[in-house]
Amino acid sequence: MLTADQIVAAQKANMETLFGLTQKAFSGVEKLVELNLQASKAALSESAEQAQALLSAKDAQELMALQAGMMQPLAEKAMAYSRHLYDIANGAAGEFSKAAEAQAADAQKKFMDVVDNAAKNAPAGSETAVAMMKNAVAAANNAAESVQKVVKQASEMMESNVNTLAATATSAAKTAAKKR
Repeated sequence: MLTADQIVAAQKANMETLFGLTQKAFSGVEKLVELNLQASKAALSESAEQAQALLSAKDAQELMALQAGMMQPLAEKAMAYSRHLYDIANGAAGEFSKAAEAQAADAQKKFMDVVDNAAKNAPAGSETAVAMMKNAVAAANNAAESVQKVVKQASEMMESNVNTLAATATSAAKTAAKKR
């Protein structure tokens, strides 16, 4: 059924996919390292500035006002960092998901080609068995599509929850800063 050329071509395609996914994974790690370096540099710089400001406070009231003023930007920066981190992870997951879907579609097509080829060469009277095989493949494809839709909906719901959480946390930080 399968020739040596088909097996070699399939292996080559699998290796290309693997290398592509590996490169995307390294790209995600690179973005994460870059984000952490930027956040660390900014935090170090801001900490030095805030320490200087706190040390130059003339009285307790000014000290309290400075501390209160630092809370809102800190919460906003933490939420921005979390959002950026989520975007990196979500982007990498999306790339892997696209590759998996493409591989699954290709495998389904190849399997259907094998089934069709077997049907053409099947002995007389085996039409029922071939039809059952095609129905089973179609049912499996439908189930896989349903699972993909559910995963996509869950991902969209998670993104919505992250956005709501970010808005709520930012609002709470603003409210807390105003009360001080």
